[in-house]
Amino acid sequence: MSTTEKRCYYEILRVERTASTDEISVAYRQLAIQFHPDKNPGNDKAIAQFKQAAEAFEVLSDVEKRSRYDRYGHAGLEGGGHQFNDLGDIFEAFGDIFGGGIFGGSRRGARTRRGGDIECSTTINLFEAAKGIDKKISFTRRRSCDDCRGNGSANGTSLDTCDYCGGQGQVIQSSGILRMQTTCPSCHGAGSTIRERCTSCRGEGYLQDTVECDVAIPAGIDDQMRIRLGGQGHPSSHGGPAGDLYCLVHVEEHPLFNRQGNHLICRVPITYSQAALGGTMDIPTLDGPEALEINAGTQAGEVITLSRRGMPDPRGRRPGDLHVQLDIDVPAKLSEEQESLIRELAKLEDSNVTPHRESFLEKLKGYFVNPSHENH
Repeated sequence: MSTTEKRCYYEILRVERTASTDEISVAYRQLAIQFHPDKNPGNDKAIAQFKQAAEAFEVLSDVEKRSRYDRYGHAGLEGGGHQFNDLGDIFEAFGDIFGGGIFGGSRRGARTRRGGDIECSTTINLFEAAKGIDKKISFTRRRSCDDCRGNGSANGTSLDTCDYCGGQGQVIQSSGILRMQTTCPSCHGAGSTIRERCTSCRGEGYLQDTVECDVAIPAGIDDQMRIRLGGQGHPSSHGGPAGDLYCLVHVEEHPLFNRQGNHLICRVPITYSQAALGGTMDIPTLDGPEALEINAGTQAGEVITLSRRGMPDPRGRRPGDLHVQLDIDVPAKLSEEQESLIRELAKLEDSNVTPHRESFLEKLKGYFVNPSHENH
């Protein structure tokens, strides 16, 4: 299928373009269950939809591939995409989605199981989130035990076949066209049992190591976003590929900027005289202080928008804006000189009523004469 004929991956998974990784995973799981070949035997249309969903998930669940797809469409994946032509490829690539699920059976005999995923977290400030940063993270990862060579048995001796599942690692119960496949409760999916446990790892087959690695945090990342590092998870104990590492990013709140998506809001207090007379003042931006022109007659709560001065978009779209909200700062206490000057101003305000205030005062007089709300 050429790139011009391919359907939109978001449309295939029935999610919005703003969907999170978790939302994409849930949507894919639902479609995979609905169109699974075991549930739709001989239904070529369902199998085709199953393949399309797997291909869409393979791209949208990967941060880099999703970024290229969002910017350039299917053309951005040419030479680096993955098209599934064989159902076995899908089960091999996404075996963890279906492992221990509602569908049983294997088209290629016993498949190797991929290693488990690891989750960790890191914290950055708003400026690091705006510019992007390479962050060193630390997490705990399993490694194969040297003494038992990873099988959990003393001195690496051979294992016994599990009597409960006959070495399959799975127990299958059939009901009509559906088959319920669950992990063997005796061997926990290993298909074998240990006669004598390794003393180094206590029969687990692995030890825990503290690992450090660098993660590239893209510019514009938001709080609670996750970054996937493929193959950095736990190794497989059955010869399969390693799992993935998911790094949850926390972005600290900033004392001056309130973030809303890719937009930033900064509330700046100004004096009454600045609001009335106008002037220039320095305001904070992500790039440092910047002179902002305040117009004479500025009203309380007025917002000045600096286009594209907010947060960048991690997918390469248009940056957000910086909204500067001007708040008039009324002093709680006045000096004698300030009070005297403001009283003089108050006298002038009574003799020089603005059109807007004059209109309000006329309406107010009518209200007190006839306070009924029927005509007001």
